[in-house]
Amino acid sequence: MTPEHIYRGQCHCGAIALEFVSAREPEHLAVRACQCRFCRAHGARTTADPAGRVTIRIADPGAVIRYRFAEKTADFLVCRVCGVYMAAMLIDGDNAWATLNVNCFENADAFPKNPAPVSYDGEDAAARIARRKTKWTPARLIGAD
Repeated sequence: MTPEHIYRGQCHCGAIALEFVSAREPEHLAVRACQCRFCRAHGARTTADPAGRVTIRIADPGAVIRYRFAEKTADFLVCRVCGVYMAAMLIDGDNAWATLNVNCFENADAFPKNPAPVSYDGEDAAARIARRKTKWTPARLIGAD
Protein backbone atom coordinates (compact mmCIF):
# COMPACT_ATOMS: atom_id res chain seq x y z
CA MET A 1 0.00 0.00 0.00
CA THR A 2 1.31 3.45 -0.92
CA PRO A 3 1.81 5.72 2.10
CA GLU A 4 -0.35 8.80 2.33
CA HIS A 5 1.15 12.23 2.85
CA ILE A 6 -0.93 14.81 4.66
CA TYR A 7 -0.38 18.47 3.88
CA ARG A 8 -2.06 20.98 6.18
CA GLY A 9 -2.42 24.70 5.83
CA GLN A 10 -4.49 27.67 6.78
CA CYS A 11 -4.87 31.32 6.00
CA HIS A 12 -2.98 33.77 8.20
CA CYS A 13 -5.84 34.28 10.68
CA GLY A 14 -7.05 30.66 10.70
CA ALA A 15 -10.54 31.28 9.29
CA ILE A 16 -9.90 28.83 6.42
CA ALA A 17 -7.94 25.60 6.89
CA LEU A 18 -7.26 22.70 4.60
CA GLU A 19 -6.01 19.14 4.79
CA PHE A 20 -4.71 17.68 1.53
CA VAL A 21 -4.00 13.94 1.34
CA SER A 22 -1.91 12.53 -1.49
CA ALA A 23 0.26 9.48 -2.15
CA ARG A 24 2.77 11.87 -3.74
CA GLU A 25 5.67 13.61 -2.04
CA PRO A 26 5.86 17.39 -2.56
CA GLU A 27 8.61 17.14 -5.18
CA HIS A 28 6.40 14.79 -7.23
CA LEU A 29 3.35 17.05 -7.27
CA ALA A 30 3.09 19.41 -10.23
CA VAL A 31 3.12 23.01 -9.07
CA ARG A 32 1.71 25.59 -11.44
CA ALA A 33 1.68 29.37 -11.71
CA CYS A 34 -1.48 30.40 -13.53
CA GLN A 35 -0.77 33.50 -15.58
CA CYS A 36 -4.17 35.15 -15.02
CA ARG A 37 -4.10 38.52 -13.27
CA PHE A 38 -5.76 37.16 -10.11
CA CYS A 39 -3.23 34.37 -9.54
CA ARG A 40 -0.26 36.57 -10.42
CA ALA A 41 -1.48 39.27 -8.00
CA HIS A 42 -1.68 36.67 -5.22
CA GLY A 43 1.66 35.04 -6.09
CA ALA A 44 -0.17 31.71 -6.14
CA ARG A 45 1.60 28.40 -6.64
CA THR A 46 -1.08 25.74 -7.03
CA THR A 47 -1.19 21.98 -7.03
CA ALA A 48 -3.77 19.23 -7.30
CA ASP A 49 -3.85 15.44 -7.29
CA PRO A 50 -6.88 13.75 -8.88
CA ALA A 51 -6.01 10.59 -6.90
CA GLY A 52 -5.86 12.54 -3.61
CA ARG A 53 -8.46 14.32 -1.54
CA VAL A 54 -8.79 17.61 0.28
CA THR A 55 -10.98 18.84 3.10
CA ILE A 56 -11.45 22.58 3.40
CA ARG A 57 -12.76 23.78 6.75
CA ILE A 58 -14.28 27.19 7.19
CA ALA A 59 -14.43 28.36 10.80
CA ASP A 60 -16.58 31.40 10.03
CA PRO A 61 -18.56 31.43 6.76
CA GLY A 62 -18.72 35.23 6.97
CA ALA A 63 -14.93 35.37 6.76
CA VAL A 64 -14.81 33.78 3.30
CA ILE A 65 -15.07 35.56 -0.02
CA ARG A 66 -16.11 33.31 -2.90
CA TYR A 67 -14.74 35.24 -5.83
CA ARG A 68 -15.73 34.29 -9.39
CA PHE A 69 -14.35 35.83 -12.55
CA ALA A 70 -13.90 35.17 -16.28
CA GLU A 71 -15.99 32.07 -17.12
CA LYS A 72 -17.40 31.97 -13.53
CA THR A 73 -16.86 28.19 -13.31
CA ALA A 74 -15.06 28.10 -9.95
CA ASP A 75 -15.13 29.80 -6.56
CA PHE A 76 -11.79 31.27 -5.52
CA LEU A 77 -11.76 31.07 -1.72
CA VAL A 78 -10.19 34.16 -0.19
CA CYS A 79 -10.19 35.05 3.49
CA ARG A 80 -12.11 38.28 4.07
CA VAL A 81 -10.13 38.89 7.28
CA CYS A 82 -6.48 38.37 6.24
CA GLY A 83 -6.77 38.34 2.43
CA VAL A 84 -5.12 34.98 1.76
CA TYR A 85 -6.17 33.07 -1.39
CA MET A 86 -6.41 29.42 -0.28
CA ALA A 87 -7.97 27.40 -3.10
CA ALA A 88 -10.24 27.39 -6.10
CA MET A 89 -13.22 25.03 -6.13
CA LEU A 90 -15.49 23.68 -8.82
CA ILE A 91 -18.79 22.48 -7.38
CA ASP A 92 -21.13 20.35 -9.47
CA GLY A 93 -24.09 18.96 -7.55
CA ASP A 94 -22.79 16.88 -4.64
CA ASN A 95 -19.27 16.72 -6.09
CA ALA A 96 -16.43 19.20 -5.76
CA TRP A 97 -12.85 19.51 -6.94
CA ALA A 98 -10.14 21.95 -5.87
CA THR A 99 -6.74 23.27 -6.73
CA LEU A 100 -4.73 24.43 -3.72
CA ASN A 101 -2.36 27.30 -3.12
CA VAL A 102 0.74 25.54 -1.75
CA ASN A 103 1.96 28.83 -0.26
CA CYS A 104 -0.64 28.19 2.47
CA PHE A 105 0.78 24.80 3.48
CA GLU A 106 2.77 24.44 6.69
CA ASN A 107 5.57 22.88 4.63
CA ALA A 108 5.29 25.18 1.59
CA ASP A 109 9.08 25.23 1.21
CA ALA A 110 9.07 21.48 0.45
CA PHE A 111 7.23 22.10 -2.85
CA PRO A 112 9.00 23.09 -6.08
CA LYS A 113 10.12 26.72 -5.94
CA ASN A 114 9.77 27.34 -9.68
CA PRO A 115 6.19 26.55 -10.68
CA ALA A 116 5.36 25.83 -14.31
CA PRO A 117 3.62 28.83 -15.88
CA VAL A 118 0.22 27.94 -17.34
CA SER A 119 -2.48 29.83 -19.21
CA TYR A 120 -6.06 28.73 -19.75
CA ASP A 121 -7.11 31.69 -21.91
CA GLY A 122 -8.14 29.48 -24.86
CA GLU A 123 -10.62 27.39 -22.88
CA ASP A 124 -14.35 27.95 -23.00
CA ALA A 125 -16.47 27.19 -19.92
CA ALA A 126 -17.19 23.56 -20.90
CA ALA A 127 -13.50 22.76 -21.54
CA ARG A 128 -12.50 24.46 -18.29
CA ILE A 129 -15.00 22.42 -16.26
CA ALA A 130 -13.97 19.17 -17.96
CA ARG A 131 -10.26 19.83 -17.26
CA ARG A 132 -10.91 20.65 -13.63
CA LYS A 133 -12.95 17.50 -13.08
CA THR A 134 -10.07 15.35 -14.34
CA LYS A 135 -7.05 17.33 -13.05
CA TRP A 136 -8.14 18.84 -9.73
CA THR A 137 -8.37 17.11 -6.34
CA PRO A 138 -11.72 15.72 -5.12
CA ALA A 139 -12.80 18.08 -2.36
CA ARG A 140 -15.08 18.37 0.64
CA LEU A 141 -16.07 21.71 2.08
CA ILE A 142 -17.01 21.88 5.77
CA GLY A 143 -18.55 24.86 7.51
CA ALA A 144 -19.61 26.84 4.47
CA ASP A 145 -23.05 28.35 4.31
